[in-house]
Amino acid sequence: MRSTRYVWGGFWAEIGGIAALSLPFWLFGTALAAVTFFALAVLALFAYHIRNLHRLVVWSRTPIGSPVPRAFGVWDYVFSDINQRARANLDQRNRLTQALSRFREATTAMPDGVVLLSADNFIEWINPAGACHFDIDAMRDLGQPITNLVRQPDFVAYMNGPENAEPVICRLSRHAGTVLSILCVPFGEEQRMVLSRDITQFERIDTMRRDFVANVSHELKTPLTVVGGFIETLDDMFEDLSAEEARSYLKMASDQAERMKRLVEDLLELASLESRALASLEERVEIAPLLEMIEGEAQAFSAGRHAIRFESDGPVALLGSRKELHSAFLNLVTNAIRYTPEGGRIAVRWGVAVGGGARFAVEDSGIGIALEHIPRLTERFYRVDRGRSRESGGTGLGLAIVKHALSRHQASLQIESKPGQGSTFAAVFPADRVWRPVALR
Repeated sequence: MRSTRYVWGGFWAEIGGIAALSLPFWLFGTALAAVTFFALAVLALFAYHIRNLHRLVVWSRTPIGSPVPRAFGVWDYVFSDINQRARANLDQRNRLTQALSRFREATTAMPDGVVLLSADNFIEWINPAGACHFDIDAMRDLGQPITNLVRQPDFVAYMNGPENAEPVICRLSRHAGTVLSILCVPFGEEQRMVLSRDITQFERIDTMRRDFVANVSHELKTPLTVVGGFIETLDDMFEDLSAEEARSYLKMASDQAERMKRLVEDLLELASLESRALASLEERVEIAPLLEMIEGEAQAFSAGRHAIRFESDGPVALLGSRKELHSAFLNLVTNAIRYTPEGGRIAVRWGVAVGGGARFAVEDSGIGIALEHIPRLTERFYRVDRGRSRESGGTGLGLAIVKHALSRHQASLQIESKPGQGSTFAAVFPADRVWRPVALR
């Protein structure tokens, strides 16, 4: 720095200047006057340096960014170099502050939790997602050991154990059903960063996938076993069976084969609904012929065992997919037929919904459904009574198909039921799905 090069030279220049000023006293006055002047000038210079040193000490105690004092001579070089260094440090501090601010803004917006810890696992900072995941107060709990606040045994063992590149899966007791993937990595100088991700939904999806595979395997295995058993019986006892007995076995095998066919068809339809794009808004679906077709199919399916009534006073057409609407409506009607005892009543109504939409409702006088089962009715293969469902020929996929078909039309499925008093299943369509003539749009 300039002060390093000039400070001593400037100091001796100042001493030389004082000596030069005292020279006239030597030449035209007395030696005592010259020495006295020189001593007083040196003391004044010393006082000036002490004063500037005091100003430097006072400035060092002021907040960062305070202006550096101004001076003359040697101290001008000193203060100038200090001012340059202070500005450079202030600029660097501002850049670091901005970077930290951007980092915190980014982590605040992240769905994943971020917790900064000291080497001893004391919380130094935490983002909102992390505070929510671990049920920690971002202000109150700063400086607390995280293992004192999150006492899940798996988590405590992971944090106190050796460094591990693999995350640990924890099911938190404070949030029932919440599953977190937690990873702890080194960060900065003797710090650690805990990253948490809520994988509850992924765990549920994986559980549903396993259940789905198990259910499909079970549903297919049962009829296949029955068909195989009948074929084996016919093969072993063909000579001893009468024609009537043989036809009976073949009829039962045919029924089981038909059941497998319906299951495969429903699986394919459900897969198709999940993989296709949203139904086109351009297709106009006439409701009258659609209801007429469904009524004919319902009467054939019931075979005269139920009193089925259709009523229609709703919109003449919907915008969407005719095939998907037919599948959804028919599944609701056949479901009602399956779970309504012989002699029961089924009313199918097409009308106007609140807000200008449309409503397709199927009301039956069947066995009804307990309240705790209603939220799960649209799950694949979920059955309130497995034995009765198989007896009635259901595949367990009908309401799942209805749910997907309706969601693709922005419609909702409403269910009302009481055990022993029947049920009402209603598909409610928004006003945007109701077809209107161009002049009325």
